[in-house]
Amino acid sequence: MASFAQQPPSAAEIARYDGLFKVVVERNHENLTREIKRSDDIDKRDSYARSALHVATYFGNHEAMRALVAAGANANALEYDYYDIVTIAAVANDLASMKLALELGCRPGNVTSRYAGTALIAAAHLGHVEIVDTLITAGAPLDHVNNLNWTALIESIVLGDGGLRHTETLRLLVEAGADVNLADRAGRTPLTLASQQGYTRMMEILRLAGAE
Repeated sequence: MASFAQQPPSAAEIARYDGLFKVVVERNHENLTREIKRSDDIDKRDSYARSALHVATYFGNHEAMRALVAAGANANALEYDYYDIVTIAAVANDLASMKLALELGCRPGNVTSRYAGTALIAAAHLGHVEIVDTLITAGAPLDHVNNLNWTALIESIVLGDGGLRHTETLRLLVEAGADVNLADRAGRTPLTLASQQGYTRMMEILRLAGAE
C-alpha cells in the first residue's frame, strides 16, 4: 500500500539553516531580496535535496515562492523523494500554495514520488477534493499509471475509505473522462475493486459511466 515519504524540514534541520533557507523559514521578507541577491545558487539544496523553493512551499510562504521563481529558481525541481512543489502542496491539502505553484510554472503532470505517480494520484489517494478538481482543470493526466500499476481513479478506491471525500474524488475523475475500465496489475477493474470494498455509491458512479 502506498504511503507518502515527503519530509518537511525537521526542527533540527531548521536550526541549521542559514542564508536563504533561514529567511524563507522565518518569513523574513525584509532580508529575502538581499539573500536572493547574495545567493550564488538559487537552487542550492539542503541535506534532503530540498531547494529554498521546496521549503517555502512546505511553509506556505507565498512571497518567497514568487520571489525565488522570479530570481530563476526551478519550479519543477524534485527533492530527495522526488516531490515537486505542486505535489508537496497537494499532499498537504494546501490549495492556495498549489494554485500558486501551478501559476509559477510547476507542471501538473510531473512524475513525482518514489511511486512514479503524479500530484493527482496523491490527491486522489488522500481524498483532497478541491485539490483534485483544481489539478483536473489544470490539465493533469487522468490516466497516468504509477509503479504500483494504479491510476488516480484506482487509488481513490483502494486507498480511500469509501466515504464522501473519496467518492466525490472518484466522481470528479469519472466526469473528467478518466478511463473507468483501466485495470490494475492483477486485471481488476475499478468496478471490481469498488465491489470488493463494498463501496456501493462508487459502483453506481462507475456503472453509469460504462464501467465493466
